[in-house]
Amino acid sequence: MPKLSRMPRPLLLALPLALAAAAAPMVAQMPEAPGKADKARVVAGSYTADTGHSLVGWRVNHFGFNDYFGLFGDVSGTLDIDPANPAAAKVSVKIPVSKVMTASSGLTAHLLKPAADGKPADFFGAAPADATFVSTSVAPGADGMSAKITGDLTLNGVTKPVTIDATFAGAGTNPFNKAATLGFHGKATLKRSDFNVKYGVPFVSDEVKLDITVAFEKK
Repeated sequence: MPKLSRMPRPLLLALPLALAAAAAPMVAQMPEAPGKADKARVVAGSYTADTGHSLVGWRVNHFGFNDYFGLFGDVSGTLDIDPANPAAAKVSVKIPVSKVMTASSGLTAHLLKPAADGKPADFFGAAPADATFVSTSVAPGADGMSAKITGDLTLNGVTKPVTIDATFAGAGTNPFNKAATLGFHGKATLKRSDFNVKYGVPFVSDEVKLDITVAFEKK
């Protein structure tokens, strides 16, 4: 094959076009993801959370130096939704606090350390109850792709209202179980002291930022 520098200029200019034309059929045959951020794909009905793909991440600031991350997995729950009336949607989820994860085994153990000497646990204590969130109102955004979901969060035996800024991520059919599926992302901020988790405040921030991702499958 001749070196590119020795090719006639017309041929050299035509080469990228020829390569693009050859690649076009391959690109056209590439499969698409089954879910798309298309409201028309939303099917009305009752859904259950896909626990294997539903997570709640949390973030606190450590000593004012940097943020530290943790994660709750195996989130379960239900969603009732009608795309013709999104304000009437209802969501209820359960978060297994006892399965909290961090990047440090020592910190994870501290989060679940039992209370001692009649004092409250530093964080969640041993065998903590599941946290729950039950919506009380849904305010759809003007863009038709977002909503403010307000509900009651019960954590560490305390119930307080929390608002989640939710964004519709995608809808479609799960290719494995053939279930109609919806996905959402959400963000929320709370004060852990409101839920009697006060250890280390203010050296470890009272403010906790939540990053939520949940998939729901139609029953």
